[in-house]
Amino acid sequence: MSATELPASHAELMDGVYRWQRHIYDLTRKYYLLGRDRLISGLDVPAGGTVLELGCGTGRNIILAARRYPGARFFGLDISAEMLETATAALAREGLSGRVTLARGDATDFDATALFGVESFDRVFVSYSLSMIPGWEKTVSAALAALSPGGSLHVVDFGQQEALPGWFRTLLRGWLKNFHVEPRQSLRAVLDSESARVGASFRFQTLYRGYAWLAVIGPGR
Repeated sequence: MSATELPASHAELMDGVYRWQRHIYDLTRKYYLLGRDRLISGLDVPAGGTVLELGCGTGRNIILAARRYPGARFFGLDISAEMLETATAALAREGLSGRVTLARGDATDFDATALFGVESFDRVFVSYSLSMIPGWEKTVSAALAALSPGGSLHVVDFGQQEALPGWFRTLLRGWLKNFHVEPRQSLRAVLDSESARVGASFRFQTLYRGYAWLAVIGPGR
């Protein structure tokens, strides 16, 4: 799907949400998007490997990953032109423009070859984006389809806060709705089912009493 074929309603919604927020996004989100750095440290990218982030936003994660794995090439996809503008500027400031390629696209339906000139990736990761994407299950399938043989998909997102007080869960859900974010109750089940479908292994961690969930779909079971 090309940039001109993006689902207009969702692309416009995300641009509207982040037109101003993108300037303070990283400063504010570091307090409640927990587990992102753990995901990055667990990517274990092979030398010369390729890494795709779906929903790359401001570029915060892809910059940290590029620093941690200096021999790899990175690619970022986002539906928001506003976020990509911020990410492009951040990469330039960090001197990483030559190692990171960004493109505007729909994470539920994308053509990696058309967007990046790359057919598949050694690692694909999705950080706190599935909870914002309509039809997010398609993103999981698309991510797995984009993996090279032996590659792995890494996901971190909001859990169900299952071991946290009910009042906290209620307040968090109410706050997240302001940003069109909805923790996916079936996330674990969908990831487990998709891993079985492709004959891959599945590892799942509950972080911070269920505040966040971290999962990896990797080479065969």
